[in-house]
Amino acid sequence: MDLRNRLRGSSLCREMTTTALTASHWPADLTAPLLDTTIGALLRDAAAEAPDRAALVTGAADPALRRTWTYAGMLDEAERTARALLGRFQPGERVAVWAHNVPEWVLLELGAALAGLTLVTVNPVLRAAEVAYVLRQSRASGLFLVPELRGVRLVEVAERIRPELPELREVVALDGWDAFLAGGSPAERLPEVRPDDPALILYTSGTTGFPKGAVLHHRAVVNNARYCAEIQRTEPGDVVVNPMPLFHVGGCVLGVLGRLHCRGTHVLLPAFEPGLQLALVESERSAVLVGVPTMLIGLSEHPDFAGRDLSSVRHAFSGGATVPPDLVRRIEAALGVPFTIVYGQTEVSGGATQTSPDDAPEDRAGSVGRPYPRMEARIADPATGATVPPGAIGELRVRGPLVMREYFDQPDATAAAIDSGGWLHTGDLCTMDERGYCRVEGRLKEMIIRGGENIYPREIEQLLFTHPEVGDVAVVGVPDERWGEQVAAFVRPAPGAAPTEQDLFDFCREHLAAFKTPRHWVFVDELPLTPSGKVQKFLLRERFERGAGG
Repeated sequence: MDLRNRLRGSSLCREMTTTALTASHWPADLTAPLLDTTIGALLRDAAAEAPDRAALVTGAADPALRRTWTYAGMLDEAERTARALLGRFQPGERVAVWAHNVPEWVLLELGAALAGLTLVTVNPVLRAAEVAYVLRQSRASGLFLVPELRGVRLVEVAERIRPELPELREVVALDGWDAFLAGGSPAERLPEVRPDDPALILYTSGTTGFPKGAVLHHRAVVNNARYCAEIQRTEPGDVVVNPMPLFHVGGCVLGVLGRLHCRGTHVLLPAFEPGLQLALVESERSAVLVGVPTMLIGLSEHPDFAGRDLSSVRHAFSGGATVPPDLVRRIEAALGVPFTIVYGQTEVSGGATQTSPDDAPEDRAGSVGRPYPRMEARIADPATGATVPPGAIGELRVRGPLVMREYFDQPDATAAAIDSGGWLHTGDLCTMDERGYCRVEGRLKEMIIRGGENIYPREIEQLLFTHPEVGDVAVVGVPDERWGEQVAAFVRPAPGAAPTEQDLFDFCREHLAAFKTPRHWVFVDELPLTPSGKVQKFLLRERFERGAGG
């Protein structure tokens, strides 16, 4: 099968499912191929098929400073990386990377995979105690880092916490990359790596309690990236400008491995900067406009958005956080291309459901699509575990070959997340219609209960996002003596706009029941975000409670 047909295979399987569901349960499509392979094998196949094609380009603002690796060159450097790693570590050990989006990050991911090591990704904005926790809990033997980032000397932080980490043997600064490679022996034999070996450990955001390290194996990440590329209708050789942070599953799995599948060109942004991303989309002819919702809002509001030549873009792509339907419609109207949404989480190795460019406009804007090939999904009553009827709200639960192996060295947390039947409890409240299309209604823990009534913040956020004077919004539940909880809306005004509480209250009352309409309004210059673009609602609640209490 040629590359074009291979990339489109799974989406054809999805189109064959026409039987209406009588319960919110999507059976796994076992006719879809599942590659029994590894990251290293995927890289070698890509280099054999497209050796001279550009594989990786650094997205520097100055074109003269951009560096390019062909597929053959990237394989060669990844193998040199693997041999240098094996000069210091044993297969099966864990090494961590603490850096922003630099090309050595990608080469380290590929080299560790070839060496049979597990790469532990560390959010580059973490501080000393947080990094120490991740390194200690993962029992990392090595740490690769950039010497300095945003004014923080990471090398000095690493030296300060090193006495707390007896298993950490090596700390390597990435500005000495060439010397590190030179330390490897060309005679070093690379080990045999199996598809079910661990490839990555990614830590959850840790918004409640300590973060947990999701262990993702080669088969899961390779196939997840492949399914995502197939459903996107990726074409062989596509160029994609990627602003997603590499420590996130959207960056190191869907971004890095997705490009390998289509033998495409990965243009890596050092960090999200809307003007630079738009310039690179124009100059590099990116086929996709990629970003979490907050990034796409930033791109659409940037003064260069209307003036740049974005004609190479065939569709927009987002996920990682709730995508407002009005944002989908706005981007589609501005660019004249379909918008694709992926829903997933770290624990499923990337995506779990996704819309297709071929879906109807109302499905592209209002749903997160249907489950991935080989993945079984159902909507369960959180109290009883019973599968609910189509259209009813419950917790999305999934099982299949893309689910993580475990939370590293945390059996109790693993058992709480994956039940005895193999179902991963996502913690997300969703609906599934009779066609299998899913809609996210909110987080189980974020549901607001006001006077016994269940309120789903996403419904209110989606409505407010359609108001022309609202740039972005987050809705949270806050304590209330009479009702138990009350609805609070944190609003970032659109550029140049100055909405009032009364304007927004009246707007909500036109479309929502009284009990759902926010009673507290807070106008902000920006919303607190994780580096992957998710709103940190717990910080908004804390801010409100401090204000209410003081």
